[in-house]
Amino acid sequence: MSVIYLLISISIVVAVAFLYAFIRAVKSGQYDDDYTPSVRMLFDDELITKPKTITNKKEEQKPI
Repeated sequence: MSVIYLLISISIVVAVAFLYAFIRAVKSGQYDDDYTPSVRMLFDDELITKPKTITNKKEEQKPI
């Protein structure tokens, strides 16, 4: 039973260490993206093509 207490305490220490490392990385700006916003404006306006309408050939040819 003492092994379970030991493993739980070690896992809590490791989890707190990873949480501290994550918060430190976020505050230092490691996850800030400086490149994408400047390039995003180049790809916002994509060409939108209109779908071709299907016409009936018989309707276009009017009998005289």
